[in-house]
Amino acid sequence: MTSRIKPTPWDTLAFGMPCGELLEYSEAALAEAVTTPGLYSIKVDPLCDKHWLYDYGFYYCDTLLTPRCKPQQLRSAQHADAHIALAPPLDEVLDICHGAFTHGRFHRDFHIDRAAADLRYDNWLKQLHTAGNVYGLYWQQQLAGFIAVQDTQLVLHALAEQQRGRGRAKYWWSLCCEQLFADGAHEISSSVSASNLAVVNLYRSLGFQFDDAVDIYHRLST
Repeated sequence: MTSRIKPTPWDTLAFGMPCGELLEYSEAALAEAVTTPGLYSIKVDPLCDKHWLYDYGFYYCDTLLTPRCKPQQLRSAQHADAHIALAPPLDEVLDICHGAFTHGRFHRDFHIDRAAADLRYDNWLKQLHTAGNVYGLYWQQQLAGFIAVQDTQLVLHALAEQQRGRGRAKYWWSLCCEQLFADGAHEISSSVSASNLAVVNLYRSLGFQFDDAVDIYHRLST
């Protein structure tokens, strides 16, 4: 690959083919992806002219929003039954992770096998857990979900199926944000699919602001 395409080895491992992300929206970069076998993605401004994307066979997969929050903006919610702890049991968080990311762009890409998309997120969680960057979310001492972090970003999170829709997420997210701020973070951010309205509303309720959006397009080149 040249400098116009950045390899994504974690995707290659899950999907069994070369994978990469285009670093620029240019006709030269798109043409390179067309002639290089593999799965390629590009992030573009939602308002940009997309005729090149369609000309070169790229198809829409998702729109990502970037919620951000500073300490003074956080509207924290507390509950005595909710707590968090680093390094929850890997096998238990993997059970929660597997199949949880149906809003993700890889699950929405009709060219990708669902099992391979699940594997991609499972592998990512394993890496984050090995690095000591996964918080377990507990309700009355029972593991209910996880939040994985990188620096000051909430990069991967999910709740067990029986915990969803019960209004508890705001307590765990509050505890995680408070911990990151206590550790010195000046701002916390995440990345959310615009189609995942439950999580969008969660971040909004906690005081996060949405100041960026990108459309993601894929192309499978054979």
